[in-house]
Amino acid sequence: MTGNYLFKLIIAGSGGSGKTTLLRRYTTGLFSGSTKMTIGVDFSVTQCKTSKDQNVTLQIWDFGGENRFRSLLPSFCLGASGCLMLFDPLRPATFHELEEWVDIVQSNTKNIPILLLSSKHDLIDEGHPFSVANSDIEAFVEKHKLAGYIHVSSKTGLNVAQSFTKISELMIEKNAG
Repeated sequence: MTGNYLFKLIIAGSGGSGKTTLLRRYTTGLFSGSTKMTIGVDFSVTQCKTSKDQNVTLQIWDFGGENRFRSLLPSFCLGASGCLMLFDPLRPATFHELEEWVDIVQSNTKNIPILLLSSKHDLIDEGHPFSVANSDIEAFVEKHKLAGYIHVSSKTGLNVAQSFTKISELMIEKNAG
């Protein structure tokens, strides 16, 4: 079955969790280890093809992670069909702040699929300690009824395209039902 879809996708999480780098890697195929802080919200449009050959146009809203921008976010959630929620496993504070991020998204959307992404996985492969326990992550996903959890690395490309494909398929499924 082929189809053409248009979805608003939001990318949320604390500052420095890798949101903008993930978006750049997905849309350009390039990795930049240094990015500037997103001021408020950044916006991109790109295409995604699902595993079932469905064509999806993604309007991607990259939320600035700093506290001073959080008051803007509820209105930017309106009309969203899905969310990629990021944290940096080497900075546990970004994981603990997910409660607030999930609350913002779930309170201002209509039960959209949220896919949790643990970013910067290339650093863990290099021997850095994994600061957030898998059991804590799994409990968080279950508690908040998230659509799943994926390890990603914008540097190596690990699961970057797969994350966007997965959230696209979840949005198609949600909107078909």
